[in-house]
Amino acid sequence: MLYWLLFEKLFPQFGPARLFGYVTFRTAFASLSALFISIWLGPWLIRKLREFQIGQHIHEDVANHQKKAGTPTMGGLLIVIAIVVPTLLWANLTNPYIWIALFGLISFGTIGFYDDFTKVKKMRNLGLTARKKFALQVLCSVLIGIMLLGLHARGGYATSMNIPFFKTFKPDLLVSDWLHNPLTYPFAFVFFFLFLVIVLAGSSNAVNLTDGLDGLAIGLMVIAGGAMTILTYLSGHREFATYLDIARLPGAGELTIFCGAMTGASLGFLWYNAHPAEVFMGDVGALGLGGAMGTVAVLIKQEALLLFIGGVYVMELMSVVLQVGSYKLRKKRIFKMAPLHHHFELLGWHEAKVITRFWIMGLIMALFALTTLKLR
Repeated sequence: MLYWLLFEKLFPQFGPARLFGYVTFRTAFASLSALFISIWLGPWLIRKLREFQIGQHIHEDVANHQKKAGTPTMGGLLIVIAIVVPTLLWANLTNPYIWIALFGLISFGTIGFYDDFTKVKKMRNLGLTARKKFALQVLCSVLIGIMLLGLHARGGYATSMNIPFFKTFKPDLLVSDWLHNPLTYPFAFVFFFLFLVIVLAGSSNAVNLTDGLDGLAIGLMVIAGGAMTILTYLSGHREFATYLDIARLPGAGELTIFCGAMTGASLGFLWYNAHPAEVFMGDVGALGLGGAMGTVAVLIKQEALLLFIGGVYVMELMSVVLQVGSYKLRKKRIFKMAPLHHHFELLGWHEAKVITRFWIMGLIMALFALTTLKLR
């Protein structure tokens, strides 16, 4: 909106308005706008959540956290607003990448909102069933896949993904060899959509499972969001993309503004979610942020690198998968409790120490992910 007004309309008559044409300039303003909205709107939202008695119900197994029962939840609404508004203000809204990223954020956030609302309505820690939640995540992933195929048909999206440490190995998600054979043609699209479900649903669930300690998930999102901001800028920049030999996507540069807003909004929410938390993000924030992060990774073809950028999220997700699998197969648990952060709590680590050390691990993994761009 402001991009159209200040650059496309004002620039021809007022030369200094050309600043608004630079992605870096608008990303800085989007980040600051998101941070300001989060901090400014936070107290009002927390007060309203308390008035409507929208509080968190703590699972009985987490004995150390019973004192947190009743803390306002669904604070993720603040995060979504603080991302959407600056993106609409500072991004070029004719860019399809922006709308796909916003759809990823809002669609997965809507699933989380439905889940949170169910928990509050039933006054318990269980909302949607796992089967129903996953079905909705699959639906959102398929819709995003359809958008990507439409963009691909117009030449605006590449299906070959970048692989860390390999310069020439760039597998095609549509498996072009299958497309040349009518008998295997459908399998190319099945594989494409299946891969999207794994990335998007996995990303959203990983952030959701990590959201168990004050500030843990949102602090890691500040780190991951910053790394994604750098990646989107590099992917949209001709010289940098060529130098690093990554997929050069001209429209991806605008995603820098979306990721910058995501980073600023996460930092602002951390102001209220830091230990001891005044508000929890709930599933609306966790699923929304995870879905947005996965969508951006798919758009810029860095799905593999997402494993490192969101390394702690992946560890948390895998701890649950391993714990459940081990118990079903062997009737034995690998960890004292899953997700992983609860295991370390039961080992005697203080909550603040778990959070800080997981942040450090997240920062190390994000920096490592960025270094792999050159180590190929």
